Amino acid sequence: MFASGINPILLFGRYFSEAKKKERSDATAFALATTSSALRPSVRMVLLKDFNEQGFVFYTNLLSKKGRELRHNSYASMCFYWDSLGIQIRIVGSVKQVSDQEADNYFATRDRKTKLGAWASKQSYPLKDMSGLIKKFNSYFKKFPKKVPRPLYWSGFRIVPKEIEFWKRGYFRLHQRVIFRKKRTGGWKKSRLYP
Repeated sequence: MFASGINPILLFGRYFSEAKKKERSDATAFALATTSSALRPSVRMVLLKDFNEQGFVFYTNLLSKKGRELRHNSYASMCFYWDSLGIQIRIVGSVKQVSDQEADNYFATRDRKTKLGAWASKQSYPLKDMSGLIKKFNSYFKKFPKKVPRPLYWSGFRIVPKEIEFWKRGYFRLHQRVIFRKKRTGGWKKSRLYP
């Protein structure tokens, strides 16, 4: 299953392509774990928007709970689980905000109403009732009749992997687990783990 010397980013790409064809739910969805300034963990589902050798990218409101936590502690963990493949992939790494140009390029691909939703929502903050959110959405709908610019508080983060662990479901709890750890000199060191 896990050939020696393989690049874990390429291996992730193979499974990700397969999951996009077979998974009934959204294959881009992953659990993102962050910590607060009080070291309290928090986890939620977000969507992968891009990945390459530099890392794994997702987008959010920078003022949201996850945005604040990621700027406070620039280390995070993400976990994909694709039941159709019996595969779990866990990634741990440092976090860097994407460039404004990269955020602008991605924001431009979004549907107009989704862009307006980014303006209307104070993500993670208390909301009295939905009518307030709808009212804000409608006001931005009028404010930006054509082009919707990216809000300055909306951007992306890239998790730069330090370790990537692959878990494959097996019978009788005889699962396969392989972890790749980034070497200081570049490249990856592969180790097998007990399930």
